[in-house]
Amino acid sequence: MAAEPVNVNGFQELARQALPKMYYDFFAGGAEDQYTLKENEEAFHRITIQPRILLDVSSIDLSTTVLGYNISMPIMIAPTARHKLANPSGEIATARAASACNTIMVYKRRDISAKLVQRAENNGYKAIVLTGDSPRHGRREADIKNKIIVPELKNLEGLLSTKIVTDGGSNLDALANWTRDPSFCWEDIGWLKSITKLPILIKGVLTQEDAMKALEVGVDAIIVSNHGARQLDYSPPTISVLEEVVHAVDGKVPVFLDGGVRRGTDIFKAMALGAQAVLVGRPVIYGLAAKGEYGVRRVLEMLKDELELAMSLSGCSSVKEITRSHVRTKHDHLLSML
Repeated sequence: MAAEPVNVNGFQELARQALPKMYYDFFAGGAEDQYTLKENEEAFHRITIQPRILLDVSSIDLSTTVLGYNISMPIMIAPTARHKLANPSGEIATARAASACNTIMVYKRRDISAKLVQRAENNGYKAIVLTGDSPRHGRREADIKNKIIVPELKNLEGLLSTKIVTDGGSNLDALANWTRDPSFCWEDIGWLKSITKLPILIKGVLTQEDAMKALEVGVDAIIVSNHGARQLDYSPPTISVLEEVVHAVDGKVPVFLDGGVRRGTDIFKAMALGAQAVLVGRPVIYGLAAKGEYGVRRVLEMLKDELELAMSLSGCSSVKEITRSHVRTKHDHLLSML
């Protein structure tokens, strides 16, 4: 019997053992050389924490708010697809472990997109996450080598045929490029706002220019994300551009971070650089693959416990007390040498 993991990284090896290689590679892999995939985690390692001492941390409050809703900790589950490849219970098990985020792709047929948005509203979802960095499918070479075949999407039954005839390659790549709309642009967010009353979060922002454009079109929040390094390789690691986006937004809408979060200290660093909360993707999938609903719950609990400890050892009794002065980045080190 495998030992119980002591941190979320331990679930990755358990997932590798539990899943067929094709499915493990699908979740674990990134685009092309996987430079950004590695950097998403490594960039956190280049940020140090500046703790304060002799402060009252006898009680630690991790609670915060997201779009007006109170949550117990600044940790959310990232919009991720095809949980049933990890576990037969799929998204149901994930949702039982925590309130999962919802995401949509804008299909070439806008009527289908509109029906999916209305379905989300009718089923009690609280927000729409628009993935903005995927006009085409990223080149994920592990999926190409494995010729990955995935089951048809049940949530599209009656709306769109998802049967794709391929030349022997990945049906996932063929399906993605067939359904996505590469013409969707900033002006079309007005259309999306016209068909829903739900707040709209834009996911995939990595520059101050796009952050300012997101404000112009009236989004309700921004998620700094590079799609888990699965789209454009050599795009920047998200933690390295978080502060740029935060400064551009200037407090007008919340900013969240997605990508590379594996430790409570990572969450602490992201919040010190201006994120209101973080989103966690692969560790949740690994927990789901290894131990189902229990595994997802343990991943979230581990991150929560680590964040609480990091806050205590840094002299912060609430998330509001985490400030920019609590971290030092590579840029700060260079400035100190001038």
